[in-house]
Amino acid sequence: MSRARRTIRGTKPGATHALGPGGLDAAGFARWYRDRALEQWRALDLRALSRVAAALEQARERGRFIWVCGNGGSAASAAHVGCDFGKTAARPGAAPLRCVSLADNAAFMTAAANDESFDRIFSRQLEAVLSPGDVVLLLSGSGNSPNLIEAAELARARGAKVVGLLGFDGGGLKSLCDEVLLIASDQYGVIEDMHMAVAHILTFYLKQKAA
Repeated sequence: MSRARRTIRGTKPGATHALGPGGLDAAGFARWYRDRALEQWRALDLRALSRVAAALEQARERGRFIWVCGNGGSAASAAHVGCDFGKTAARPGAAPLRCVSLADNAAFMTAAANDESFDRIFSRQLEAVLSPGDVVLLLSGSGNSPNLIEAAELARARGAKVVGLLGFDGGGLKSLCDEVLLIASDQYGVIEDMHMAVAHILTFYLKQKAA
């Protein structure tokens, strides 16, 4: 049975994950990693991807904002998504995709973490800007980060749509999302690679669709 089809258990944020079989040289490890990535490409849920794309298109048509959140490597991915959705997906004369990464404001995040709690670094920002019909896009490997769960709960209470790009078994975020695209892997690198690949697919799909 391939790793893509076996049961993937959940994990805690920052917990040990699948590093590899061990004892391999660089080329052998690369082959192992490539195989894990290819399993996830073959298993990619295109129906879920289409539903995520529809949520983003609806936000664009209605002039709503997309707020992107993530921690660690996923914070860097959130910044990348904010740039790509806001700039790369744009076409002259077409409605813009209003997208902002909430992982970019270091001053606000550190103030919220220092004065209140790290769990509040995203929800505290959303409290000031989130409106009904907006999309909160959450990038997470574990799906169990308390600050993302709090952001999802706030979004649901405000009437915003919650979209998750998740890994492992989806964690606690899975049940809080309106739309989920799950990369059912226990290798963080593969999960984060696939999240960015999906974001690039969405970026260029939205760009060509904006004609």
